[in-house]
Amino acid sequence: MQAPVLFASIGSDLSDIATGTAEKFGLDWPHFIAQCISFGIVAFVLYKFAYQPILNVLEERRQRIAESLANAERVKTELERTQAARKNILDQANDLSNQMIEEARTAAAKLREQEIQRAIAAAEQIIAKTREAAAQDHARMLAELKREVGRLVVQTTATVTGKILTPDDQKRLAEETANQLAK
Repeated sequence: MQAPVLFASIGSDLSDIATGTAEKFGLDWPHFIAQCISFGIVAFVLYKFAYQPILNVLEERRQRIAESLANAERVKTELERTQAARKNILDQANDLSNQMIEEARTAAAKLREQEIQRAIAAAEQIIAKTREAAAQDHARMLAELKREVGRLVVQTTATVTGKILTPDDQKRLAEETANQLAK
């Protein structure tokens, strides 16, 4: 039981101390109430005309920041999509350029093969013409050789026999010699 009596005596002591302190500092209840009303009016005016506009500006700023974050996320998504599209386009361009390079190589190989065939044909023509010219030269030289041998035979025969051959004899000897050389 002593605890409630103890608290009651402490409560009355606190009340006396508060009253004493208020009297020491000169608490005047009518002025105190007037000051509380003045403070309430000033607080209301400040809230209405100062704090409320500041809170509105802060709310607008919070909304702008939220919109900026949303826009940044949209831009990031758009950038990722654009990069994916760019990569896709680059891959397609790379594939197309590789295909074009391969086609160019194929065309170059085909053209090279055609040029080789033309060169071979031209070389064969040159060889054929050269063989033909060589054959003609050979035939011409053989004909000249036969005439020369015939002439020499006739001259040698004329010298050895000591007589002059008639044109008919010379012709006959040349023909015989040519026939023997042809065999």
